[in-house]
Amino acid sequence: MMRRTLILAAAALVLWAAMPASAQEKALPLPKVSLEIGKASKPEDIATTLQILFLMTVLSLAPAIMILTTAFTRIIIVFHFLKQAIGTQQVPPAQVLVGLALFLTFFVMAPTWGKMNEAGLQPYLANKISFQDAYDRGVVPLREFMFRQTRDEDLALFVNMAKIDKPQNRDAVPTYALIPAFAISEMRIGFQIGFVLFIPFLIIDMVVSSILMSMGMMMLPPMLISLPFKVLLFIMVDGWHLIVGSVVNSFH
Repeated sequence: MMRRTLILAAAALVLWAAMPASAQEKALPLPKVSLEIGKASKPEDIATTLQILFLMTVLSLAPAIMILTTAFTRIIIVFHFLKQAIGTQQVPPAQVLVGLALFLTFFVMAPTWGKMNEAGLQPYLANKISFQDAYDRGVVPLREFMFRQTRDEDLALFVNMAKIDKPQNRDAVPTYALIPAFAISEMRIGFQIGFVLFIPFLIIDMVVSSILMSMGMMMLPPMLISLPFKVLLFIMVDGWHLIVGSVVNSFH
């Protein structure tokens, strides 16, 4: 069905391109998009332009912000280690794991994003506060979330590298030092969970390898025999339920 739709769309595009210009205008009126640079007549015009440029910059950095300021980093690292530990290189597909990690991130971050929306976005949309006040209020719940998951050692590392005075409280810690500290803390926790996941599957690989060597079947790849047992173990303990529940609960 999708292939047939694409073929029909391509055929319609070719027929439209072959038509004269006058016939094209009658057959399919196209919208006109134009950009112009004019002289600002009042300060509000400049402020609006700067806000648009800032919004475009934020949108271009949205993937990095999404990855490094949320629970996504820890979740996707754990899923990658799980896939490597079981030994199924193609199952589940990477797109499925990324999609699941993304929706789990939405689930974990929903309370924080709700507070950000109530504190900063909604008052700004209602013209009750300025853009700067909206940012100052909206970033507070996100900073609280990152502080809960960040080690003091990682935070001290970036504070020292930034060469700023020792903060007396959390409010004095700049956000540009908090974000990388949070990121490396998340990677550290993800690697710790991944190491724990490797242990039971590594034991199965060792047992299967020992049995094959004792039987003199050294030419038979141990991975070929251990893979069904690892999958069976993962199913018997309800692995997805345990791992997803443990990872999500690790943020509380």
